[in-house]
Amino acid sequence: MPRQYLIFVYGTLKRGFCRAHFLAGQSFLGEALTLPRYRMYNCGTYPGLQLAEDGLEILGEVWSVDEACLVLLDQVEEVDTGLYSRAVIQLARPLPEPVRNTPVEAYFYRPSVAGFPDCGEQWID
Repeated sequence: MPRQYLIFVYGTLKRGFCRAHFLAGQSFLGEALTLPRYRMYNCGTYPGLQLAEDGLEILGEVWSVDEACLVLLDQVEEVDTGLYSRAVIQLARPLPEPVRNTPVEAYFYRPSVAGFPDCGEQWID
């Protein structure tokens, strides 16, 4: 059985948003809420997530994706250019039993967010 990876998405990759098609054929596990350690900023047409001492709980979705999808998502999120990096995120709500002890990763925005508006707890396009 191919290895699966857990990804937390919080913006344009969520169901119903413009980049949701990149998750076609993958498994939606449910909505999730992060611990209050992050801030999400409006970077124009997409959000950027960063660690923050005065963080909020961020609402998003958890997906189980295969390696091919993970490679594609890294390209979409421009990991190779340094726009985003993929790292473990801490969630507040427990995941279903089969994946509870598996690390969940998210895409973190790397450039400065100075001057960008804070999105609050949820990205609304």
